[in-house]
Amino acid sequence: DQWSPALTLKTALLSVQALLSAPEPDDPQDAVVAQQYLREYQTFVGTARYWTESFAKASSLGVEEKVQRLVEMGFPDGLVRSTLEAVGGDENLALEKLLSS
Repeated sequence: DQWSPALTLKTALLSVQALLSAPEPDDPQDAVVAQQYLREYQTFVGTARYWTESFAKASSLGVEEKVQRLVEMGFPDGLVRSTLEAVGGDENLALEKLLSS
């Protein structure tokens, strides 16, 4: 309910970037996380590392399965592998790129 036309996608992303680079535990978006940051910093860091590894990084697991699925659709193995690498392992983006070329 605080959105206004002045808040563009660019300014929203800049705000998120600022919050991520300089947390404000005294004025938190999430009180539980802020308390952990203030009282159990090592646990906070470990949790942040876990979430980053689990959900924010491209996984190299399953690459062969992705290659196999795309090869089964009729695309050449080498082209599938290079396309997957070019799109950071995202199978959907790779499929779009393969279909558009």
